[in-house]
Amino acid sequence: MKILARWCFNHRRSVLAFWLLALVGSFALTQAAGTDFSTKFQLPNTQSAKALSLLEKDFPTASGSSDQIVLYTPSGPLLGSTAEARAVAMLQRVADLPHVRSVTSPFSAGGAGQVSQDGHVAFATVIFDTQSQDLPKAAVTKVIDTAQAAGDTQLQVALGGQDIEAAEAQGTSSSTGAGIVLALVVLGIAFGALFAAFLPLITALIAIGTGYSLTGLLSHVFSVASFATILGVLIGLGVGVDYALFIVTRHRNAIKAGHSIEEATVNAVNTAGRAVFFAGITVCIALLGQFALGLSFLYGIAVSASLTVVLTMLASLTLLPALLGFVGTRVLSRRQRAKLNADGPHDEVVTGFWYRWARMIERRPKLPALLALATVVVVALPIFSLRLGLDDAGSDPPGTTTLQAYNLLAKGFGPGFSGPLELVAQLPTPADEAAFVTLARSLARQPGVVAVSPAVLSPSGQVAIASLYPSTSPQSVQTTALLDRLRNEVIPKAEAGTGVTVLVGGVTAIQTDFAHILSSKLILFIAVVVLLGFLLLMAVFRSLLIPLVASCMNLFSVGAALGVMNAVFEWGWGHSLFRISSKAPVEVFIPVLLISILFGLSMDYEVFLVSRIHEEWAHRRDNGSAVTLGQAATGRVITAAAAIMILIFASFALGDSVVIKQFGIGLAGAVLIDAFIVRTVLVPSLMHVFGKANWWLPTWLDRGLPHLNVEGANRAVPSLAFDELDLELELAEPAPLPEPR
Repeated sequence: MKILARWCFNHRRSVLAFWLLALVGSFALTQAAGTDFSTKFQLPNTQSAKALSLLEKDFPTASGSSDQIVLYTPSGPLLGSTAEARAVAMLQRVADLPHVRSVTSPFSAGGAGQVSQDGHVAFATVIFDTQSQDLPKAAVTKVIDTAQAAGDTQLQVALGGQDIEAAEAQGTSSSTGAGIVLALVVLGIAFGALFAAFLPLITALIAIGTGYSLTGLLSHVFSVASFATILGVLIGLGVGVDYALFIVTRHRNAIKAGHSIEEATVNAVNTAGRAVFFAGITVCIALLGQFALGLSFLYGIAVSASLTVVLTMLASLTLLPALLGFVGTRVLSRRQRAKLNADGPHDEVVTGFWYRWARMIERRPKLPALLALATVVVVALPIFSLRLGLDDAGSDPPGTTTLQAYNLLAKGFGPGFSGPLELVAQLPTPADEAAFVTLARSLARQPGVVAVSPAVLSPSGQVAIASLYPSTSPQSVQTTALLDRLRNEVIPKAEAGTGVTVLVGGVTAIQTDFAHILSSKLILFIAVVVLLGFLLLMAVFRSLLIPLVASCMNLFSVGAALGVMNAVFEWGWGHSLFRISSKAPVEVFIPVLLISILFGLSMDYEVFLVSRIHEEWAHRRDNGSAVTLGQAATGRVITAAAAIMILIFASFALGDSVVIKQFGIGLAGAVLIDAFIVRTVLVPSLMHVFGKANWWLPTWLDRGLPHLNVEGANRAVPSLAFDELDLELELAEPAPLPEPR
């Protein structure tokens, strides 16, 4: 680290030029190559996957992705009105567009069931020639523009479906700028110096900009969801400012202690920079661990998020030292520079609020521990009613055409019409077509089913398809229950003895299958991440209790985050504040990403806090004073870093995308609990209660573990042997603690 920091400091112009070239070059390449974002689900051994495979093989005209064009006439029935002719002409123009295979019009013989009973609402089904992941965004945009051009005051036109939703996906919104401004305000308060406040933001933004562009390029290699870029900005702003803040704080303290600018920079990177490197690698390991889940949908998200984290970490370790060389002593405020010139160098004295707080925790550690634990448990209680799923268009941002289409379909036909289930039947003999028609009619009489469309036979005569419309929305728990009941009870009984095999597929079934598979693997993923954190911290701090407590605290933070998310999105708390259209389940893949990110952030705080405590333990060998001084020295930095991330994450909750809202609220709540309750109250309290047992590690395990040094020049301290736990150590009298002021 020293060699890297010194080289970047002495060659700061070259380092700055390299990063600016990377930013501009990646942007230019992305502009030239374009992007190819897509949402790809591969769900082997599920009915929805088998149904899609069957359609692609024997019924290609029905295997393409489908969307709806919804028509609404407020003043009277659509049929026979002047708006009908305009709608017919528009649908013909849509049918002639590239990548559109067919349009089933409500005005044709086959579309009789596509007009509502009151005649005011109708919909046309647009079938594309390929699946969503391979469909060009430009083709979908052309369909949207052509359809909406026919709308006026007498004819409202809205479009729904996953392709329409993907094409309308929002980029970064004004919430990004709000998060940056709020972060700058907190940095200004924390440092009291303009240059010191800007450095973390400049470092993070250059790295994020490069990562944003490279994510677009990666979309040509991986299936990357469109919201991955916004997620990258969200993560990059949080961890990038966080990492740079730790290094700049250490750098400023070294300057106050009399070190030269170069030595202060090298010392900061060699100490705080090691913790940054450790935390960044840990986040990437946790993110890339999603490959073990075997779900291709998460691969692109994991790679793009890891890329952004790596870039912010590298920028903190290379670009930031270069910028510190340019800024010089101006990283301090005018008052601090004047004091340094007048009084000379001085070590940072641990006094003030955080020292008084740490001493209070030391004097009575059990009560704060119990209160903090009770707070976390109460916040996490909503997790027991947590429902994971995939949101439908009813949760889309206000004003979007997908939300308008959803509301119109719900008004005319019921909420289930926006996400029908597809009945796909294998017909071994021509006579089996009649059996499938009879079966479909029987399903139409099932509770929770509004209607089943007429069966359509494939050209080979071996496959038939029909659409089943539930009475409830795609994201509702009743629709999930209906799907399970149809697959496990109703259809097996109905097809018995007929020779017909019926599979239930379609977009809603695919999303439900994805939710089931990911939910079943979530516990295993959490266990792997927690075990990884335990082993890493055990190797760093040569302790069993410290990593055990940290792992439990990570679980508490995750539980609190999911509890907050469930209270907001499923219970409806704060919907008006966050501009949420309707109640919705927590997106099933969000806990996986949230755990990965929070794992790294929590590790960052834990390492920063405990490594400082470890320094004092190495000097004093007195657990009480080590915990107190370590907490007092890091409390301000940890809470300032956390405040910045909370504001950034919370600002994204004010954006348009429901997915990003859930990420923002979940991460903001998790960081709030983790930094302000877990790291500043619960962990120090427990370390006081456990005493010297914090530093115990069996001798045989100590010899077998690798030594990971995240404290720079500080020497490694041997762990306590078992028989030392109850013995007084023969050490020199430690320096007395300063009196609180």
